[in-house]
Amino acid sequence: MSDSEPATVTTRPAPYEPDVFAARLRGFGPIGLLAIAVIMAGNLLVLPLSAILVLLWAQTSKTPWSALGFTAPQSWATTAIVGVVFGIAFKLVMKAVVMPLLGADPINWRYHYIAGNAAALPGILYAVLVGAGFGEETVFRGFFFERLGQLFGRGRVGQIAIVLLTASLFALAHYPDQGRPGVEQAAVTGLVFGTIFAARRQIWLLMFAHAAFDVTAVALIYWNWEERVARLLFW
Repeated sequence: MSDSEPATVTTRPAPYEPDVFAARLRGFGPIGLLAIAVIMAGNLLVLPLSAILVLLWAQTSKTPWSALGFTAPQSWATTAIVGVVFGIAFKLVMKAVVMPLLGADPINWRYHYIAGNAAALPGILYAVLVGAGFGEETVFRGFFFERLGQLFGRGRVGQIAIVLLTASLFALAHYPDQGRPGVEQAAVTGLVFGTIFAARRQIWLLMFAHAAFDVTAVALIYWNWEERVARLLFW
């Protein structure tokens, strides 16, 4: 190299340059795993903190919203109507057929305090509409499908594994609050919702369906219809 030629200097990006940090958030090293742990712990503080943290993670890690299922449907009205009708029908089938076959008590004693209790409705409706409809779908379908998809891929075997794993996580998350019946119902729900998400990769339908599912459950408890529906086919 002659004295007149400028020296070539190779520089490395700073350890926490935004693009590098984003890549680490998307990875499965210490920072990526810590992000997953913090997101999973969020709801222990307040609903729906975990879902909010997922959105913050997506923004910071430069993960496309579409990777979490947040793509606009062709028709919002159709998506909402189909989701609500499906959610109501699914809950009634679960209450009248699936749960009786699994030997569940017709009465959900954990939430029986809602029966005829108008004062309890605002809190429980917030929990099911925001915490479950928005929060749980964002975490268990959107976030976990994206994360596990990086590990298992988008092939059929990988998708089956992801549906089974997310349904298991979803079921276990309901054990502290609802015990074995809650685990059983959440496992079936997680398998159904997970299969739909794996096929469609669109989260809005499931948000409407999940919210309608849980609002129907609240209505059955509030108006003391649980046992009547649960014994509709099985006396």
